[in-house]
Amino acid sequence: MAPTVIKLGSAVVATDEGELRADVLARICATVAAARAGGGEIVIVTSGAIASGTRTLGLPARPTAIEELQAASAVGQGRLYRTYDELLAGHGALTAQVLLTFSDVSQRESYLNARQTLGKLLEWGVVPVVNENDTTATDEISFGDNDFLAAQVAILVGAARLIILTNCDGLYTADPRSDPTATLVERVDDFAALDAREITQSTSAHGSGGMRSKVVAADMATAAGIETVICSGARDGVLASVLSGRPEGTLFAARGGRYSSFKLWLRYSKPTRGTIAVDAGAARALREGGTSLLPVGILEVRGDFGQGDAVDIVHGPALIGKGISNYAADELRAVAGRKTRAIRELLPHAIEEAVHRDYFVLT
Repeated sequence: MAPTVIKLGSAVVATDEGELRADVLARICATVAAARAGGGEIVIVTSGAIASGTRTLGLPARPTAIEELQAASAVGQGRLYRTYDELLAGHGALTAQVLLTFSDVSQRESYLNARQTLGKLLEWGVVPVVNENDTTATDEISFGDNDFLAAQVAILVGAARLIILTNCDGLYTADPRSDPTATLVERVDDFAALDAREITQSTSAHGSGGMRSKVVAADMATAAGIETVICSGARDGVLASVLSGRPEGTLFAARGGRYSSFKLWLRYSKPTRGTIAVDAGAARALREGGTSLLPVGILEVRGDFGQGDAVDIVHGPALIGKGISNYAADELRAVAGRKTRAIRELLPHAIEEAVHRDYFVLT
């Protein structure tokens, strides 16, 4: 059976004052331990380190400066993990602390190492407790929000399901705090239909994403073939209900078949460093023919990227896909629009494909 990833938001883990919600965490850990004892493989992705550190340090509010956030996380992370470890150990479950950065998943070698480590922990019956390594992350190289981290981890371990626990019952037609007519959306099959809905970005005192980031995380996970549920982490029994297959919150149905592990990594984890604009013929061949991109079909090269970097491939304003470039940006500009023979005269050792089809994924 494929793993289940359970993500706990800051509002589930801690109060607005940063105090850990011991009763809520105890119920969730009891449910996780029971699922694990029944043969389920569970990964926990948790927020709350900064909240815990803020409380421990006696700070008046969540910090805003990056060095203060990192310091608060450093103080709170150990306390947060110890809470999970003690609660799960009380039910006979072993845990492991796993701290990831965006760099860990954006580099293929470290991505595979993380996947192998998590896989081995699950094989051994251990419950990984995952958080972002806020102490070393920066604004430029962070996940930005643990909802995205949870989606990345779900893809990383090949999860069957992602459960995002939050402080409300799921996705509503409008913000229920300001609109008394708002109703719960029980199922989402078409993300385009959500465009007209009011999806709030407001967060709790210690949160950073709001409902919008949860919906984006669900979009990422379901596109990788992973069913996603957004539901309440505060109400007793909800998590157990979801794990047993009963409807709770908002269900986002898995879409299509999975890509290969490499193409999932390329699509969701490797950052793009530039853009290649192609003509109509190349766009059609990429979309419909499953071919490689040749320099002759390139109209423009944007950005400063190196060989082996990921690039977006566009036709006009439309994004076609994402691929690994066989050329540095300056070299590609020099050969753009040229046929293979002319390229070989200019660059005798040039690779025929600008982006090989095995290193390209439609988006």
